[in-house]
Amino acid sequence: MEFSRSSQAFAEAQHWIPGGVDSPARAFGAVGCDPLFIERAAGAYLYDLDGNALIDYIGSWGPMILGHAHPEVTAALEKAIQQGTSYGTPTLLETRLAQKVVAAIPSIEMVRFVNSGTEATMSAIRLARGFTGRNKIVKFEGNYHGHADSLLVAAGSAAATFGVPNSPGVTPGTSQDTLVLPYNNAEKLLQTMEDVGKEVAGIIFEPIVGNMGCVVATEEFCAALREVRELYGILLICDEVMTGFRVDYRGAQHLLKIQPDITTLGKIIGGGLPVGAYGGLREIMRQILPSGPVFQAGTLSGNPLAMTAGLCTLEILEKTNPYPYLEQLSAELAAGIAQAAKKHNIPLCVNRVGSMMTFFFQEGPVYDWETASRSDTRAYAHFFREMLHRGIYFPCSQFEALFVSAAHREEHIRETIHAADTIFAEMKTK
Repeated sequence: MEFSRSSQAFAEAQHWIPGGVDSPARAFGAVGCDPLFIERAAGAYLYDLDGNALIDYIGSWGPMILGHAHPEVTAALEKAIQQGTSYGTPTLLETRLAQKVVAAIPSIEMVRFVNSGTEATMSAIRLARGFTGRNKIVKFEGNYHGHADSLLVAAGSAAATFGVPNSPGVTPGTSQDTLVLPYNNAEKLLQTMEDVGKEVAGIIFEPIVGNMGCVVATEEFCAALREVRELYGILLICDEVMTGFRVDYRGAQHLLKIQPDITTLGKIIGGGLPVGAYGGLREIMRQILPSGPVFQAGTLSGNPLAMTAGLCTLEILEKTNPYPYLEQLSAELAAGIAQAAKKHNIPLCVNRVGSMMTFFFQEGPVYDWETASRSDTRAYAHFFREMLHRGIYFPCSQFEALFVSAAHREEHIRETIHAADTIFAEMKTK
């Protein structure tokens, strides 16, 4: 495939936009080529500036569970846009979407809508601190919760340290109350909370991680989270921005039998438009202004277009229940590529939950950041480029999850497996 027009567009964009992109996840630096500029999308396909049709396994990094430009969603948006794009006032749409969310996720009794996943996690942390009167927050290595200052921290030399900034512009004071622990390490969590548990307001975690690749919380780790919650009165903040309504209509917390105090959501609940939300137990959520003292506001929060797209998407998910179909296709894709790798002696570890998965170029298992980081990123970059030239759009990083949508069909899966098999055969001979 030819991608010259995208390369030209990228060269121009770099003059006006830092790095030529508005989010680093869109840059192709880790895979050694220029990013594609997309002109339109429909169903399971992206169409770039050169007119290439690409089978899309990104789905805008998760939201497009129904596929691109779903006719019911686009029709609802066309109707909504005729009535105005933003009011700065309450609407019935907000209430209706809130009712859908509350009905789907038992741990959520009230919900507040914001504009992004970053806003949701940032607000959830402030709420946990305000509710408990404590300052410290715990996060885990390899879990990404947006770009709020207090969460852009990395562990130091010890297995568990108070975070140090891992981005210029984040002050040590901002991150000093964030404690970083290894993911899926129940023993370290329990030991650390014996020392500081009564100072911790909240523990924020992804039940299924997506930004070190797809990594699932173990039963032991989930049990430890429940234990420290009860022992020390710590609020559990379950970050389901990526997994909410993706792996199950009731969220990953249903699959893993976790009952958090606060849940953050995004992506699917906006149907592809900018959105975020945080919700939880009524007594906690009532601490948010204007019913309580914890401040949070937003001019475009509950925007009628995002509410329309999200509400329509959840209604379709509820009506059609695509999850068994998504499970079938995703299982076929995972098994087919794993078998192709095995046939050609290519080290590959596949982690999957429902329609979310990652192909790690290593033997595995992968269960935390340390094990994920052992992957052969050069092999993945080669695989990515070769798949792209065969019309298949995978994540542009070894450490991102891919997604299957309800718009994918058996022929897409077969074509993808065949392409992978061909590439693995070529990799074997080099």
